[in-house]
Amino acid sequence: MAWEAVIGLEVHAQLATRSKLFCSCPTTFGAPPNSQTCAVCLGLPGVLPVLNRQAILLAVRAATALGCRLEPHSEFARKNYFYPDLPKGYQISQYDQPYARGGAILVDDGATARSVELIRIHIEEDAGKTIHGEGHDGRRSRVDFNRGGVPLIEIVTAPVLRSGAEAAATMRALRQLLRYLEVCDGNLEQGSLRCDANVSLRPAGATTLGTRAELKNLNSFRFVEQAVDFEIERQTQILDRGDVVVQQTRHYDPGTRQTRAMRTKEEAHDYRYFPEPDLPPLELPPALLTDVAATLPELPPARRRRYALAYDLPADAAALLTEEPETARWFEEALAVHANPKALANWMLNELGGLTRGQPLAELRVTPRRLAELIALIDAGTISGPIAKQLLVQMLADGADPARLVAEQGLAQVNDDAAVTALVDEVLAANPDSVRAIAAGKEKAFGFLVGQVMRRSGGKANPKLVNRLLRERLDRAGTAPAGGR
Repeated sequence: MAWEAVIGLEVHAQLATRSKLFCSCPTTFGAPPNSQTCAVCLGLPGVLPVLNRQAILLAVRAATALGCRLEPHSEFARKNYFYPDLPKGYQISQYDQPYARGGAILVDDGATARSVELIRIHIEEDAGKTIHGEGHDGRRSRVDFNRGGVPLIEIVTAPVLRSGAEAAATMRALRQLLRYLEVCDGNLEQGSLRCDANVSLRPAGATTLGTRAELKNLNSFRFVEQAVDFEIERQTQILDRGDVVVQQTRHYDPGTRQTRAMRTKEEAHDYRYFPEPDLPPLELPPALLTDVAATLPELPPARRRRYALAYDLPADAAALLTEEPETARWFEEALAVHANPKALANWMLNELGGLTRGQPLAELRVTPRRLAELIALIDAGTISGPIAKQLLVQMLADGADPARLVAEQGLAQVNDDAAVTALVDEVLAANPDSVRAIAAGKEKAFGFLVGQVMRRSGGKANPKLVNRLLRERLDRAGTAPAGGR
């Protein structure tokens, strides 16, 4: 029998607030264990939660950008379960009355686009973190409560995905959007964005859902794809044998690229939800929703289209320039200094990218202004492309002004006909074999001669002038290449 995979994602995104959801403890990643806790986030008796306004604004910002229906009235609930990293014995979350419903994630790679429908988004607090394998024998576990109480939104997709690749692409698109919105930093390694994937199989063409397995805490795009694909294969083998898939929560092991059972999958009634008695309902006034909508930035798909249409950039270049908000901002700052978008895109993605190999732009000593000034020198004919590449290496080392480097090092391009003609004559005299090869129709030799002239000039001769004068000299001798006659 042919089986169809059905996949839904539950993505947990930590909101980029300075303090926790219900107390004033900081949310700094990497602080010493249990140094960012208080009586509230530790759930000590007699304390009361106070809702973080900034967390609500960021949550509304995300839901608005995703096209959700914002509920004017929502409520918090207690989700009861007992884990070592949950000191209260319950998590404050939203259950049957979330603040946002519907909406979609636009997954657009520049060539194809699809909308992945959302069921809901709700607000909740994060749990602490259990660290296993501690102690001299590796059998101890410790709990760090610093993460407990950090504000989250949980973004729940409809079960509309069909493969690990689709799940990973959806995660990438969502991360990009949240980073553009400055709602979440999207740091997967630090766990500020992580995903649970629900995977089930059903006979191809069926409409009812099969028994699902939930894959917990996937924190990389590669792991999402690998875990989902493994789970699809695991369930396929079970069903092909005529056995029954058991509803489970499963852990993905990147080392073996396999999932393993953690526990029987809970249902909603297992958590014994009930309204949070210490928090009033969350009311979202229309004026707040209007204000948030008015402050949304240009989102990645729209920016990609604008770069392709307004700047006539190839689709792949537009996609790379808009992949991260920092890259797009860097490009536009450079463009404001010197308006040559194609050259800027080429130098950013190829020359600068090749030298820095993924180093964050914010850490470079070359600023957008300096790169734009370098390209302006090329466009003005002040320096050649090869000289510009040499200068870029120096600029990466010290952030220097390219115009100053040109003046100090005497690197200005040679545009004088007489000086370049003298170099051309020297090269022709020194390379008679190449001249004869050109006369015989071997045009590759022409490129060799151009390179020799550029080398003798130290890379400073104007390449266009070199080509013209070389063709003129060869034409007079009756040996010019066909393209130069």
